[in-house]
Amino acid sequence: MTQSATASAGVQSVDRALTVLAILARCGESGVTDLARELGVHKSTVFRLVATLEAHGMVEQHEERGKYRLGVGVLRLAGSTSARLDVVQEARPITRALAAETGETVNIAILSEQSALYIDQAAGDSALQPHNWVGRRIPLHATSNGKVLLSELDPEELSARVPRLPAYTAATTTSSKRLRDELTQVRELGYAVAVDELEVGLTAVAAPIRDAHGDLVASLSVSGPSFRLESERIEALAPRVVQAATGVSDRLGAASPPRR
Repeated sequence: MTQSATASAGVQSVDRALTVLAILARCGESGVTDLARELGVHKSTVFRLVATLEAHGMVEQHEERGKYRLGVGVLRLAGSTSARLDVVQEARPITRALAAETGETVNIAILSEQSALYIDQAAGDSALQPHNWVGRRIPLHATSNGKVLLSELDPEELSARVPRLPAYTAATTTSSKRLRDELTQVRELGYAVAVDELEVGLTAVAAPIRDAHGDLVASLSVSGPSFRLESERIEALAPRVVQAATGVSDRLGAASPPRR
């Protein structure tokens, strides 16, 4: 089979798998014979599709009737998307107000595998040509948002999230012990600061956003050029950033932080 033919077959399999999920969403549950009829394929093809989907938790089989229904994997994906949309929606009026007040760029980030994923941004007047961070994944250990998102992980998950600490500048934290010490400080202060750690000339202050259970679900940061965000301004900004992040948490129905 040629490379193009292999690619075409892969796309067709994805299309069929998505169609299976759509059918189960519509019907509630369905057997292999019915799925094969709707797809217009042999039952052996459906068996392979549902076996793969079942292995990933996207479908599950009813033991008594032998029919398939949507699995918990779909619920996890839907829940993750819903939670992300909730954070963006509830944060937006606060981030826009904070950007207007400070003149700097305000970002919202969430933990995504071994990175921080930026999901929303508001630019202040001082950011004449702001870099668009939305959709960008950034290192956890070299950013204020990343350090906030790491700050309440247990040691095992922390090691899994940051197995390596590469240097991006001379100021980047590359020592595991130093990172742990910094995360302790983040928990004590309630915010994180990163000066020239990801890029020389870039400074940011970030604070945690919590959900209705009190769990840390996102981070809110104010960032700008280091020449504007010097130590005195950072000290003045930090309480405001914490206040804004708390405001978003309140809009999400946040409870008190969980005890550790």
